[in-house]
Amino acid sequence: MDALDLMLSRESAVKLEAPGPSAEDLDRMFASAVRAPDHGRLRPWHFVVIGTDQRAAFGQVMADSLRRRDPSVSDAELQREQDKAFRAPTIVVVAAKVRKGHKIPEIEQIASASAAAQTIMLAAPALGYGAVWKTGAPAYDPAVKTALGLAADDDIIGFLYIGTQAGGSSPIPRPDAKDFVTTWAG
Repeated sequence: MDALDLMLSRESAVKLEAPGPSAEDLDRMFASAVRAPDHGRLRPWHFVVIGTDQRAAFGQVMADSLRRRDPSVSDAELQREQDKAFRAPTIVVVAAKVRKGHKIPEIEQIASASAAAQTIMLAAPALGYGAVWKTGAPAYDPAVKTALGLAADDDIIGFLYIGTQAGGSSPIPRPDAKDFVTTWAG
C-alpha cells in the first residue's frame, strides 16, 4: 500500500478479533515506531505488550483502578471496565518516559512518544490489522502504571488495541483539512 494512501485512509476499528499481530509483525511495528522524530535522541518511548493470555489480569487492573476512583461503583460497571481488556487480542501500551528537567522540553518528549504511537497506528493496517487508540482515566492512574511495570510519573500516551478488523470502521465523518489550515502572511 502506498504510504500516502495509508495515511489518507487510516481509521479506527470499531471491532477487533483474533488473530492479533504475530510476534514478527509486532517487531515490525516497534521497529517503525522507534523511527519517530526524537529531538535530542532521548528515545522516550516505551511499549508494554499485553497479549491474549494477559488480558484478564489487565482487565482486573482496569477494574481496580475504577474501584479506587469510585468506591461505590456497581458490579456491572466493574465488569464493563474489565471487559475493555478483551476489545482486541493484543494491546500495546505506549508510554513516555520523560526526563524531567532535561534541556529537551517535556512536551517534545511526549510528542515523540505520541508520534511513535501514531506510527504503530499506521503500521498495523499496513500489515493487515485494525487498530484503535484509547486512553481514559486508567492512563493517568499511578497504580495502573506501576502494575504495567512503568514508573508512576511516566506518561501513558495510549492503549493501542490491535487485531483483525471485524465489521466497519468508526462512523465519524472526516474533517476537511482546509478548515484547519491558515497561511501566514508575514
